[in-house]
Formats: sequence, structure tokens, C-alpha cells
Amino acid sequence: MPVNLSTPKQSVLLPIAGIKLGIANAGIKSIDRADLVLIQLDEGTTTATIYTQNAFCAAPVTIAKRHQHETSPRYLLINSGNANAGTGEAGLQAAQDCCQAVADLANSTSNAVLPFSTGVIGQQLPVSKIKQALPDAYQNLTTDNWFAAAHAIMTTDIVAKAISKQIQIGGKTITVTGMAKGSGMIRPNMATMLSYIATDAAVEQSVLDNMLLNASEQSFNRITIDGDTSTNDACVLMATGKAGNDVMTSGDTPAARALYKVIADVSQQLAHAIVRDGEGATKFIEIQVQQGIDTEECRQVAYTIAHSPLVKTAMFASDPNWGRILAAVGRSGIDNFDLTKVAIYLGDICLVKGGEPAENYTEQKGQQVMDQDEITIKVTLDRGDANDTVWTCDFSYDYVKINAEYRT
Repeated sequence: MPVNLSTPKQSVLLPIAGIKLGIANAGIKSIDRADLVLIQLDEGTTTATIYTQNAFCAAPVTIAKRHQHETSPRYLLINSGNANAGTGEAGLQAAQDCCQAVADLANSTSNAVLPFSTGVIGQQLPVSKIKQALPDAYQNLTTDNWFAAAHAIMTTDIVAKAISKQIQIGGKTITVTGMAKGSGMIRPNMATMLSYIATDAAVEQSVLDNMLLNASEQSFNRITIDGDTSTNDACVLMATGKAGNDVMTSGDTPAARALYKVIADVSQQLAHAIVRDGEGATKFIEIQVQQGIDTEECRQVAYTIAHSPLVKTAMFASDPNWGRILAAVGRSGIDNFDLTKVAIYLGDICLVKGGEPAENYTEQKGQQVMDQDEITIKVTLDRGDANDTVWTCDFSYDYVKINAEYRT
């Protein structure tokens, strides 16, 4: 079960003026739940996006990039159950056909539609099923469908991931609501599997772009389940301007900084929710690397620990086998590594100091930390002033089972 994570209450997810969401069941993978989401953006909405860096990016990613270059988005179309990735020219045409179907319904243009897909890779998208379900999604477009939408975009997720926050800026109430999906094939290397965050604030395009980029760097770009970067990762930040605030034309103002703080907080909570709902996860693990020369080497050490199957399985077993952490730090590949300066902590318990076993460490102390379901690993390098943090989870029997049976 997810680590200290529960489904958000529908009542706490606040609507965003200028954003409507419609839900339908296309029966792409299952007839038992909704799997199609249509998001309508009012004219004038500013939209920022980040996409996967996987060279085998999915067809919808290619089409979405192309459309966004041509015009401002008015609709987002999301399906779960099929990634439409590794599908060649037929996949590109399928994504385009779905966009055209939305345009026909909405009396819009196909390039005003951004498509997004998640699910099994290498299978052709069932366009006919999506076209048949689209009228239902279009008919139930409403501002208060965030709860249903967060469920509809799930694949192997157990818990829907969504959050809302409000803040007062310049006498105006600003709302931020976001949702995300992701549970496996998680090392975003850009943003997240699929994430959609909206605000009713008025924000100029370049400012919104920077807000998304910076927020993602400190949230979605700092999580990993299994080290696999998906073909379909996408993160979207929308600003409708309906709150009536003065347009934020610079990120270096009190108003913009206040809004960014909320967006960054929403992004980080959604990112943490993805880790807490990692496939088969039983522990939420924070890895802090401190006193590095720069953040890049701190991140390098942190991800080496986070991606170690030996560390992750020890975490699942609640086994204080700290030699696995030490070994991961040692093979992280940073230059001119001085082992005599390294210290490693499990929670508040020092495991290694000066490159040697800590004098006061006992197995009992280590076991007390490992028995918890939220664990912090801290490494100090004593090389500089840089710090970085990565979040991950353990590897359990269920991770193997879920992925072994993913298509069955």
C-alpha cells in the first residue's frame, strides 16, 4: 500500500476559473473505469510545458510539441491504458486524428489540442474507442472535475494524486490546483510522468515557463522509483488570468515569488505522492547529500544510492546493511573523492565517519531507524557548500510482480 498517502477528498480540490475538465470511459484497457480526460482552457490562458528527454518519445509528445509551436493550446486530451509510444507513423497519425476529433467537437482547430497518453508501450492507440467516448467527455466539461480526472489518468497507481492551495496576492485570492499520475517507470529527467497544474493568476509566458522549469527541478526532477525515464513524461502549468491580479511580467517581484512558492510546493507534494505510491513501495526514502563541490555531484551521489537495487531491497527488508549505502557512495563516480572526509547517516545515527565505521554505532540503533516507514539517508562529503536531495522508495516483491504482470 502507498506509504502514508491517501486519496484526496473531492471537497478539498478547488476549481480553477477558466479551466474545465471532462471525463469519459473509452474502454482502452478496462471497461470498469474512466480513462479519458478532456481539459478545456479559456481563451487567453498561458500554458507552459516540459516533456520527456527520452529519445524514443511517444507520438503524443511529438504532436503536442508541434501544436504548441503553432498556436496557443485550448484543449488537452489525456488517455490512460495506452502510451502510443514506439508506434511509428501510425502512432503519429493516431494522435493527430484524436486531436482532430476534439477540434470537430469543439469547433476549434486540431493544432489547438495537445494530446497526452500513458500506459503500455508499443501498442497502437485505439482511435475509434477514443472518438466514440469523446462526446461524453465534452458534454460533462465542468470546473469541479479534478477529482474524477485524477483517477482517470491513473495506470498502476493505487492512489489518485491531487492537491489545491490558495494564497492572497495584491488583494486577490489566487488558487493553484494540480494533479499527477505515476507509480513505475519513474525517473522523470524533466518533469513527471503526467502532471497538470493550473492557477487562475495572470502570468506572462516567459515568467510561467521559468516557474515550471524551476519548480520541476526541485520536485519532479528529484524523484525516482526505478531509474527508468518514460517515453511519455509531460508536465503542464496553466495560468488563466481569471483571478484579476496584475499580470506578472517578471519573476523577481513579491507577487511572482509568492505564486512560485505555492506552485513549487504543489509540485513537490505531487512528486512525493508519486514516490509514496511507487509500485510495491513500503518505505519513503529521502536521500540528502551535503557539502559537495556543486549540486551536480551531490545529485550524482544521491541518485547512485537511490538506484541501487541492493540499497532498495535492504530498505524493504528493514535490514541495516549500511555497507550497501557505503558501496553506492564509493561507486558514484565523483572526481578526486577523499574517503577520509565522508560521513554517512541513517536518520540521526552516524554509520560512517572519516571513511570508517562510526565508533558509537550499534546494530540496534540502525535497526530502530530501518523499522520506520519514512527514512532519511544523509551523506556529507566535506568538499564544498553545495547540497541536494532526492526522494525514492524501496523495492519489494510487489514491484517485480506488478511489472511482470503489467500486460496481463
